[in-house]
Amino acid sequence: MMSFSYRALLLFLALCLSAFAALAQEKKNSKPARSPEPTIENPSKRNERPSALSPIEAPSKSEIATHIYEFVRPGFSYGRIIIEHDDAGKGKISFLKDGHDDLLTDPIELSKVTIAKIHEALSTLRFLDSTGEYQYAKDYSHMGNVTFTLTRGGRSRTVKFNWTDNPAAKTIMDEYRRISNEYTWRFEMLLARENMPLQTPGLMETIEAYVRRNEIPDPPHMVPFLTQLSLDERLPLMARNKALKLIKKIEESKK
Repeated sequence: MMSFSYRALLLFLALCLSAFAALAQEKKNSKPARSPEPTIENPSKRNERPSALSPIEAPSKSEIATHIYEFVRPGFSYGRIIIEHDDAGKGKISFLKDGHDDLLTDPIELSKVTIAKIHEALSTLRFLDSTGEYQYAKDYSHMGNVTFTLTRGGRSRTVKFNWTDNPAAKTIMDEYRRISNEYTWRFEMLLARENMPLQTPGLMETIEAYVRRNEIPDPPHMVPFLTQLSLDERLPLMARNKALKLIKKIEESKK
């Protein structure tokens, strides 16, 4: 017969084993559920629109476009361009790029210098009070057709022409062409920055040529955008250096 002390030892060991088993079961039950594996985004579903370096706030519904310019010339890189903005120059540009079926739209904000030139030309023309036609005697529709609408104080007038010898009307045509140059170039630069950085040095040469030929509406207005490009390490060093060089030229021309 087992002694009393031996039976007590066995009972003690049994109780210890039971306690350890209960503790292990409790720990197992309290273990948090495993977090699901992170989902890897499908690259093919990424947005193809380039993101802006310094976004321009889109116009609110309360802001009404008082100036509407449209250029149409199928076969050009941008066969249709529509610029809509209010009296302060805030609005949007829509363009149809060659090879695409739908219009692309970006917000715009014109500088005070650009708006002043447009308003001065409209004032010279007495645009809303006039009934004059600005179309040149010879048709140049192969170069693209322009439609311009001004709405103000409940009055509206639309004119169409493809070339003109009226200096003020030509100023309007030229300024909106320059605006188109700037904002389609911005679009191309942002697209290249995201997808084809090696193309950005060539695009910097394009904007430098625009500035040299006076084909940008207000070059100093572009300095903040060019500065951000010069600091963007996703761009090749050559492109960043070209941006710095162009900024220097623009700043020197202001003196």
